[in-house]
Amino acid sequence: MSPDTSTATQPQAHADTHSVSHWAGVFALSFGAFALVASEFMPVSLLTPMAQDLQVSEGLVGQGIAISGLFAVLTSLLISTVAGRLNRRTLLIGLAVLMGASGALIALAPGYLPFMVGRAFIGVVIGGFWSMSAATAIRLVPAPRVPRALAIVNGGNALATVLAAPLGSYLGSLIGWRGAFFCLVPVSVICVVWLWFSLPSLAAPSATSPTAATGPTSDAGFSSPAPKVRSIFAIFTAFRQPAVAWGMAACGAFFMGQFILFTYVRPFLETVTGADVTSVSLVLLVLGVSGFAGTALIGRFLGAGLYRTLMVIPAVMALIAAALIPFGAVFAAVVVLLGLWGLLGTSAPVGWWSWVAQAMPHNAEQGGGLMVAVVQTCIALGSTLGGVLFDSLGFESTFLASAVVLLLAAFLAWQTKRVTAQRVTERSTTLH
Repeated sequence: MSPDTSTATQPQAHADTHSVSHWAGVFALSFGAFALVASEFMPVSLLTPMAQDLQVSEGLVGQGIAISGLFAVLTSLLISTVAGRLNRRTLLIGLAVLMGASGALIALAPGYLPFMVGRAFIGVVIGGFWSMSAATAIRLVPAPRVPRALAIVNGGNALATVLAAPLGSYLGSLIGWRGAFFCLVPVSVICVVWLWFSLPSLAAPSATSPTAATGPTSDAGFSSPAPKVRSIFAIFTAFRQPAVAWGMAACGAFFMGQFILFTYVRPFLETVTGADVTSVSLVLLVLGVSGFAGTALIGRFLGAGLYRTLMVIPAVMALIAAALIPFGAVFAAVVVLLGLWGLLGTSAPVGWWSWVAQAMPHNAEQGGGLMVAVVQTCIALGSTLGGVLFDSLGFESTFLASAVVLLLAAFLAWQTKRVTAQRVTERSTTLH
């Protein structure tokens, strides 16, 4: 999952108080987000031809998303400690280079193992980039301009959500899946050059920097002054708060349920719906465009309706997953159902990042880092479980499992609301 950090990081955490704006650097980060999300989810639109060429099952190719999620989690937890005092400009450029290397390795992979190594590389980039992107963006512009800068960075994510899957499917039909992945190499080169010329020097934050003074977190949400070993695990202390623990469980269940199904949309469309390559690209485009619309609209339903939204979205998506089983062979019904799925599924992360800012107002960056780890872990688990079920029992079991986990997510969101309300009541009683 690629996170929307616009609400996870507040302008008050601005690291460098200055009047100089580096908007070219902000747009370079946005382009990097676009390239990264496109790289992350490219296998979803190319699952079938990749499986045939690599001579493995579609479920095993789907594990490429699981392995990238695993390495994203490890990187998000370790990068601040491992990178140490390395200049963040150098680190981001290095990650962009690794993104290009991943695309090349996958495109040229002679077998399944090199493919998985390439996916592991992209997982490292995912964890590193998203752990530092917001903290970097707020250092590039004056504090009043931070919300705009974060919106621009996340615009790359939103654009890739719309274009990546259908474009990957279309390119795959023209130049093959290897050619589609190789197209990511020049995109990565552009990203490297853009970052090189647009980013100023970004020294690693120190314990005495303004960032450190505003809270106990650094780039990736770790405790800056703490010893290295302790800093790796400090991010998990938020689980001591019941509301945070329940909320993270609800968020994780949502992403797991979503990716049990979403990872295997293409083989479902081809084998059950009977869609050809052009039709598959069209459905994926509908899914992406509806998701973009949902992201633009969901803000109207947050605020006082935050928890209601977080409960309703997975519940409705569970119904969609179940409905796709009997209506899977009806193309028009599948288009409508997956369009609604995209509308809800793509917009939901905005609600969860709003919850992070509300649940951890004084440690929003730490909450954001923890969210990255939870989301990527659950994406990996979801795609793995979906692949096992898809290969062994068929798409019906995969979609039913998605529905069950999404219903669990709705229940956990309700439990989060209940625990949060109870905590507010206890605080009010204590004050009086």
